[in-house]
Amino acid sequence: MKFPMISDITSTSVVQVDITSSIMDALDVMLAHDHRNVIVVDHDCYKILTIIDVLNIQKNHLSLEMPLSKLELSIVPEVSRYSNVLDTLEYLNNSMEYLCIINPDKSLYGLVTHTDITSNIDPETLMDNYRLTDFLKLGRRMKWVNKETITSVLLQEMVNGSFENIVVVEKMKPIGILTTKDVMRMLKQDDNMELPISVYMSTPVETILKESSIKEALEFVREKHYKRVVVTDEDGNLSGIITQKELISLTYSRWAMLMNEYQKELIEVNRILENKNREYETMATTDSLTGLYNRYKFSELYLSAYKVMLQRHNAMSVILLDIDYFKKVNDTYGHNIGDQVLIQISHTLLRILRNVDIVCRWGGEEFIILLPTANLEQALGLAEKLRKSIDLLELDVVGHVSASFGVSEVVEGESMEEVIVRADSALYLAKNSGRNCVKH
Repeated sequence: MKFPMISDITSTSVVQVDITSSIMDALDVMLAHDHRNVIVVDHDCYKILTIIDVLNIQKNHLSLEMPLSKLELSIVPEVSRYSNVLDTLEYLNNSMEYLCIINPDKSLYGLVTHTDITSNIDPETLMDNYRLTDFLKLGRRMKWVNKETITSVLLQEMVNGSFENIVVVEKMKPIGILTTKDVMRMLKQDDNMELPISVYMSTPVETILKESSIKEALEFVREKHYKRVVVTDEDGNLSGIITQKELISLTYSRWAMLMNEYQKELIEVNRILENKNREYETMATTDSLTGLYNRYKFSELYLSAYKVMLQRHNAMSVILLDIDYFKKVNDTYGHNIGDQVLIQISHTLLRILRNVDIVCRWGGEEFIILLPTANLEQALGLAEKLRKSIDLLELDVVGHVSASFGVSEVVEGESMEEVIVRADSALYLAKNSGRNCVKH
């Protein structure tokens, strides 16, 4: 397995302007090249002017003759052209989708985007067995509206919510999409923003089924040159959006797990891995928001605990919990507050659980807990203790939330998936029983 040098995948044709240029100059360059953004050279660093910045400029009625130096532009991270692709891994969790690749004299060699990385991922290392449906509960922010919504309203929401795309649905079936590229086209044509979004949306929307594999999704974005995947269920209803960035992170995590199988091929990157191996392992096994283990690490820990259970003839149980009405929290208070709720719930679980227990973020507002040595009765008691603690928790801004719990005891001979399905069925029963309760 060979990891390319960053210069091998760099786009060297870069649209750029100087920091002393006016907003109008930069906008003219963007429109002339049909770009959603432009690099701004500011002495010893590189910044970026995006279409969202342009919309903010219009919103605040700023003069287009104002120099770019008066704007608070985001700084683009810099990486040496002689770096390995693995050196860029730490930047994949940043909001910035670009990296400036620089020469030894600090001059700009080119840009690397998520698209460049996606196009150069070795397909032999991709995850054939992981489906998109496993990742749709990651809490990814997305926006969907009906086709009658006024375009100017949507542009304002794109600015306020930092949305780079909006899906237009009809009875939850995607019929169009508005991206920042579409916004650039509208600005270039000086379109009437008071018309419904149906006039300007890109249509039809090419989608992929949520049962598709990560490999199929990456091949899809590579073939279509898309920055995101609109995912639907088998009935054509919108299930979510997964971005290139998420797909790349998943793939690199898979690469990290394959490293031990390709020792000879990895000699050339041992120098890099010596300092970063622990960082890669953490990225592949933990949830970046809560710091808990993720669902991939859970599978590994479950199998290890299951072997011990068989050897010692112990009991073992699983708890699956879901925060009640969490979507309402996000809708009412915003996703930043929602994230804080998830973090505080995580701390509560860790504080109450035993040292031998393992808690993981299962996805979105769901958590899963593995209880070695605990039978069903003990697991139900612990789940009830957790339920009460969450119910009594005083949360910042939100106040109070509750959670529903599904419990199942591990039966010798059944698979992990069967255990989790039973816990999920119990959780479903708890939801239908009024929420804020424990079922098995």
